Amino acid sequence: MAPTVLALTLLSPAVAQADPTAQCLNPNAKITVEEQRLTATMPAGGPAVGPTLVTQAGFDPLVGAYLQQLCAAKSTSAARQLVTAAGDNLWQTAVDRAQGRRPGMGTLDTHDDRPLYWARLQMSKDLRQWQPKFALSAADRTSLLTALDHGSRGLDSDRLPAGAGVRKVMVSGFDPFELDGDGVRISNPAGAAALALDGLTVSTPNGPAVVQAVSFPVVWGYFDQGIVEAAYGAAIKDATHRPDMVVTISQGRPGQFDIERWAGDWRGGFPDNNNASSTGPVPAAAGWPQPADQFIETTLPYQQMQATPTGSYPVNFDLLFCVWSDSTHPGTGQQVCRTDAPKPGEVAAQGGGGDYLSNESMYRANRVRLGLGATAVRGGHLHTPVLGEPAGPTALTDAAFEGRRTAIVNQTVALVTAAASALS
Repeated sequence: MAPTVLALTLLSPAVAQADPTAQCLNPNAKITVEEQRLTATMPAGGPAVGPTLVTQAGFDPLVGAYLQQLCAAKSTSAARQLVTAAGDNLWQTAVDRAQGRRPGMGTLDTHDDRPLYWARLQMSKDLRQWQPKFALSAADRTSLLTALDHGSRGLDSDRLPAGAGVRKVMVSGFDPFELDGDGVRISNPAGAAALALDGLTVSTPNGPAVVQAVSFPVVWGYFDQGIVEAAYGAAIKDATHRPDMVVTISQGRPGQFDIERWAGDWRGGFPDNNNASSTGPVPAAAGWPQPADQFIETTLPYQQMQATPTGSYPVNFDLLFCVWSDSTHPGTGQQVCRTDAPKPGEVAAQGGGGDYLSNESMYRANRVRLGLGATAVRGGHLHTPVLGEPAGPTALTDAAFEGRRTAIVNQTVALVTAAASALS
């Protein structure tokens, strides 16, 4: 790796925050709805929330150094090396901060997942508006954006050891979502849990288990492009490092954890973080085997997860699923919801986790698991309790908010440990 790339973590704050040249960025270049929220304030006013959280967490030097080096890049290959390293560095910095390896970095609670989200958006916005001094095709810019995004979500990191001597677990969290209005300050405890779990070695009665984590976007389009399969499918295909268990994690309902029994082949159209909707069967991911199961049942050791003391929130095994009343015209008519088991010929309307990206992460991860024939790999989904927001109308954080998030993160780690304890 070139010295200029390594300098991402070495530049001083003063250098990192220097203004780029006026010619480096085109402010009129189109950016995403997510990136547009970088200027969003609380409804009562005040500074932009996202950049404030980035600053309070101490991520400014990293973001500033990235922009300076992007402006100085002289070729597509140099830019690719830079953005790949920058994405990896952003993820590793967030993980290190969450796990206590960056003491004194910023003033925010170390479990806060929001600075990673907003820093990633600052970096992707800069890349989208970047005006290089050389010709850059639209396809190359898209490729650079993908490299930045995947690296900053942990998709490029390899935490799982080789061989059969240590049990291996792969998990995923999610970005914050529902970010309009005062929701701009929202945190996602599933994303916070992913940061706490990545690279962690947990003790079980059968020996240590190593966890690898990634974090997914709340964007239908990224799922269409196969980001879930890129994470879980690539890991399962790697026979040397293949996980023994995969657990998708997301935020669910208030006051409890839910281990979902069923994932369903249907997306219900709730708007994503780009305010886009999508309704219908879960699209295929190009290049991956796609079994045509309407429902996929969990193989997580839910009984052991429920029986093990893990924290103050109750842990429920959620049996609910829904089918379309008219299987010949799915998406029309009534949904019929039950708690027994789907019957042959029934068409999924909802999994236990609903019909949003939580359900789809479980469905996609386990569809590719089954498609690759990895039936010995256990798989399923865990919903965390809803975190809620800080109490004050303008507060970005408070002690109660941080305490709830810490409790959810710690219990998530304990539940993953309990599940890993069932691995032989």
